[in-house]
Amino acid sequence: AEDYDGSIVGYVLAKMEEDSEDRPAHGHITSLAVLRTHRKRGIATALMRRSQLEMETVFQAHYVSLHVRKTNRAAFRLYTQTLKYAINTVEKGYYADGEDAYDMRCTFISNAGTDQAEEEISNEISKGIKALDVSS
Repeated sequence: AEDYDGSIVGYVLAKMEEDSEDRPAHGHITSLAVLRTHRKRGIATALMRRSQLEMETVFQAHYVSLHVRKTNRAAFRLYTQTLKYAINTVEKGYYADGEDAYDMRCTFISNAGTDQAEEEISNEISKGIKALDVSS
C-alpha cells in the first residue's frame, strides 16, 4: 500500500503453497505489516482481502493459512473478528524465541468466488485505499 506521496505504508507477502498433491490448493500469508502511523485505517484489511480474492479467483485456492503469535492480540482480533479466520492448531515453540503460534485458516466460500463476495471485498479495498489519502 502506498501513501498519497508514493511512500510504502504497508504490505502483505502471500504465496500459494505447492507442497502436497493430496491437499486442496491453498495460500499462505507469510507477512503483513502497516506503519504505526497508518494503522486503524483499514489498510491491513484491504491488503488481506485483496490477497485472499486473488488466491481464490486466480488460483482456485480452497483456503488460506497464516501463523500469528499467541500474544499478538491486535493481529488475532483482525484475523478472527474482521477476516473470519479460525484456529486450526497451536504450534508449540514456532517462533525463534520459543513463543507458540496459532496456525489459522480462512476457508473460502467457493473456489471461484461469488459476485457478492467479490463486491464486499472490493468495497473493503476501496475503504483501505481511501484511508491512504491522508491529505484530507
